This record gives sequence, C-alpha cells and structure tokens, in this order.
Amino acid sequence: METLDWIIMLGTLLSIVAYGVWYTRKVDNVQSYLLGDRDLPWWTIGLSVMATQASAITFLSTPGQAYEDGMRFAQFYFGLPVAMVILCVFVLPIYYRLKVYTAYEYLEGRFDLRTRTLTAVLFLIQRGLAAGLTIYAPAIILSTILGWSLRWTVLFIGALVIFYTMLGGTKAVSVTQKQQMIVILSGMFIAAMILIFQLPPDVGFSDAVGVAGKMGKLNVVDFEFDLSNRYNFWSGMIGGVFLFLSYFGTDQSQVQRYLSGKSLNESRLGLLFNGILKVPMQFLVLFVGILVFVFFQFQQPPIHFNSANLEKLENTEYADDLANLQAQHNTLFLTQQEEV
Repeated sequence: METLDWIIMLGTLLSIVAYGVWYTRKVDNVQSYLLGDRDLPWWTIGLSVMATQASAITFLSTPGQAYEDGMRFAQFYFGLPVAMVILCVFVLPIYYRLKVYTAYEYLEGRFDLRTRTLTAVLFLIQRGLAAGLTIYAPAIILSTILGWSLRWTVLFIGALVIFYTMLGGTKAVSVTQKQQMIVILSGMFIAAMILIFQLPPDVGFSDAVGVAGKMGKLNVVDFEFDLSNRYNFWSGMIGGVFLFLSYFGTDQSQVQRYLSGKSLNESRLGLLFNGILKVPMQFLVLFVGILVFVFFQFQQPPIHFNSANLEKLENTEYADDLANLQAQHNTLFLTQQEEV
C-alpha cells in the first residue's frame, strides 16, 4: 500500500472511532448505555439499522452473487418495506408503551424469566457467531492487502470495535454506524465509477448494460411461482416478509437501534427509511458485481480470485493440474475474445 492509502484507511478508522467516543463521553448510566438516552433522530436510526444488517460480508459477497447469478437476488428484499410497515403499526407501539430495554424483557412480562433467559442466551450465541464471521471476512482481505497475519488482523478489528462499544454503548454504535454507512455507500459508488472508466474506450455504460442484459445478468424480477426457484417475486414477498419481521422485530441488535429514538414517530421513520433505501442499496451493490462481470468480458479474469489459495496450490502435488487448468483457461479466454 502507498502512503496515501495508509492515511485514508487509518484516518477513516480512527476518526470514526474517535467521533463515537467523543460523542458518547457523557454516557454514565444504564439507560444511556443501553438506549442512548432515547434521543437519536430518525436518519441515524435508519442508517444504523441498515449498517447492522448490512455487514462487511454483504459488500464482499453480494457483488459475487451478482457476478455468478445476476440481479435476481434483489427480489429477496422486495418484502422488506412491507415488513417495516407492519412493525411500525403493530410492534413498535408495544415496545414504547412498555418502556422495555430489550426485546426479551417483553417476553419476561408476557411469559416468565426462563423464557426471557432462553431467548437472550440464544441471541447471544447467534450474534456472537455472526460477529465472528462479520470480522473474519474483511480480515481476510485486509490481511492480504496489508501483509499482516490473519490472526492479528482479526484481533485488531475486534479490539477496535470493542473499544468504542464498551465506552459508549448503543449510542456509540449507532453514531459510528452512520459514518460507516456513508463511507461504505460512497466506496461502492466510487467502485462502480472506476469499473465503468476501466472498460475499453469503445464500450460505454449503455454498452456494458446491454452486454449484461444479453448474458442474462439483469434478471431483476421473476413473477413465476416456482418452489424450486430460490429468488423470485413470491419468495421475497412471502418468505422475505416473515424473515424480516422476525429479524427486525425480535433480534436485539435491531430492536436496540429503534428503541433509542427520540420518540415513537422518529423510530417509525427510521425503520421506514431503512425499508425504502435498502432495496435501491442492494441494487447498487449487485450492480457493482454486474460491472465486474462485464469488465472481465474484456479483461482475462484469474482462474481463481483468491490469490492466497493459488499460492498454496502451487506448492503442492496439484501444481501440475493447476498449470493445465490455467492453460485451458487462457485458451478459452482467447477463443471468447475472437468471438467478440
């Protein structure tokens, strides 16, 4: 990495962490720590909810999903706005009326302490495993770019997140996630622009879209009711609605975000903002993958995108097999270019 890369990366990380710590420096009681004094505006709630659901894995894997399978994965999110409306009408008023700190506190009042304890423990196990994957995925990329040990990269990222979360509680998480979402969305947009400018001089944006369409990558909506088809309009509107109702309505990582709102209306606006903006955001993330696909129609892609895996294979008994596959890969790409 160049000096400018280090300045941008470290400057972004440290400034976000420092802002979160400074903004929450007066957090000194349980309500402030868990609910952030209930003073967050709707746009902070909305961006924080989006950032909590859209982890680094989303922005690393979803373009790959589009590269392989096209845009049809976007249909999975068609039920999100419907789920947000249902939660705003029926669920949020209950949480606010009972003035609970967690979603599981409601279960104790509705059933008993054992039910609350069971659901809280299940949440902690599930969220702990998810957080591990969320940290591990970007750590693989960073360790490759920086040349660091993967173990130390994981520890560095984890320690950084734990530091400002421990000091500022839920408000620190919410205000820093707002900054993170701005950085992430800006990065995705810049990546899309770079891909467009890296296309051959005689291939414009409309040409790229045309190529993607001709190769079946712009399959956005499929109204056919097919139980064997994972992504279509009906799976998004039926399965997606129930999944999002359970996740945004009962998972404490989400509930805690909108319980920190200034009022019930602010929390409702935050959830509706998430429901409206999330779908076009997924379109953007998927479209970056489509642009990567089109880019590699004119530039030879690697036989495998994980260079670390290739390096390991080159030093094993499968090195000759890899060389043969690479030769076949080169031949196929040359044949493709002749057809183009």
